[in-house]
Amino acid sequence: MAGAVISGQPTAAAVARPPGYYVRQRLLQNRPAMAGLGFIVLCTLVALLGYWVLPDKSSNANNSLVQLQKEPPGFQATILRLPLAEAAQSASADNLFGTWLNGRAARYQEIPINSYRFEGDSVFTQPYRNHSALAEQPQRYALTQLAGRTGTRAELRQLVEEERIIHRAYWLGTDKAGRDELSRLLLGTRISLGIGLVAVLISLVLGMAVGAVAGYVGGWLDSLLLGVMTVVWSIPGIMLVIAISLALDSKGVWTSFVAVGLTMWVDVARVVRGQMLSLREKTFVEVGRVLGLPQSRLIARHLLPNMTGPLIVIATSNFAAAILLEAGLSFLGLGVQPPAPSWGLMVNEGFQLLGTEAGLWLTVLPGLAISLLVLSFNLLGNGLRDAYDPKTPLG
Repeated sequence: MAGAVISGQPTAAAVARPPGYYVRQRLLQNRPAMAGLGFIVLCTLVALLGYWVLPDKSSNANNSLVQLQKEPPGFQATILRLPLAEAAQSASADNLFGTWLNGRAARYQEIPINSYRFEGDSVFTQPYRNHSALAEQPQRYALTQLAGRTGTRAELRQLVEEERIIHRAYWLGTDKAGRDELSRLLLGTRISLGIGLVAVLISLVLGMAVGAVAGYVGGWLDSLLLGVMTVVWSIPGIMLVIAISLALDSKGVWTSFVAVGLTMWVDVARVVRGQMLSLREKTFVEVGRVLGLPQSRLIARHLLPNMTGPLIVIATSNFAAAILLEAGLSFLGLGVQPPAPSWGLMVNEGFQLLGTEAGLWLTVLPGLAISLLVLSFNLLGNGLRDAYDPKTPLG
């Protein structure tokens, strides 16, 4: 005991720390896991901010300018904006939450142009020429038509140049419909992370319930539930999603969310069942039975909390698997439907253009996004597995 106290203060060896402290320290020292966590946090911020941070704030980032289709990354365009008749109503209907949830209603008809010039009370524009398209005749627009109000010629010219003729950069180019690829990639994080979250929550709730009952009760009920798990386990995930979609008679974002979640509960149930079989004979469980605690309370309050570590690890693994499964389903046309910006659907659109100049980046960009996000969850899962292992050394 001679070295336990120095100047009235306990040494580091004498300080009792909770197990969670060592878990956090092991995780923080795992650089690949922290890199994966950083990328996941970044994608989560992009998904939460949604339309607020997108260059294209239209619903589903679906502002299609066919004249600008299949333009390369870094392309810049000059856009003429014609006020729509219902612009005043759409502007008044927009609000902060509505923009975050569904984007912003169109206020202008946008026309790509090569050049423009003012002559008297009119503006003459040269339409944009895309690839091998034939040059079109200049178009004439009245200043009052573009400005949407009356005024002096100088005032109207200034308003048109500042607000009706804009220069836009497409940092990742445009797709085959002339939509901004960057906006659709960023908005696609919502679907990928959303479907992963919903799938993990469904799989955790269903898997924990089935696994806990099977492992704790045992007997014929355990054999029955184990047989169900084995049957579900033997069916490919894509086939299950197709069957669930047919049963719900629907395809779309929410159907994909639910269908993917209902295919992933077996992993959780098997882990919970195995943990429950080893924990149900522990002394604290016997004490609970002697005290007359109901089985539901024993399971929910005393047994399941002891499985936090394995459940967190399997949840990260299921998150990555759900993202991959959704991307595969959308690629096949069985998941998220157009015009929603699903990464799997974007890979399919680029795949159809392989052999052309645009096909390369339209396939690689969403494919790279899927790979990075799945890799991040796998790295985080590996780091959590090591962090919850007491045999992993600190430092």
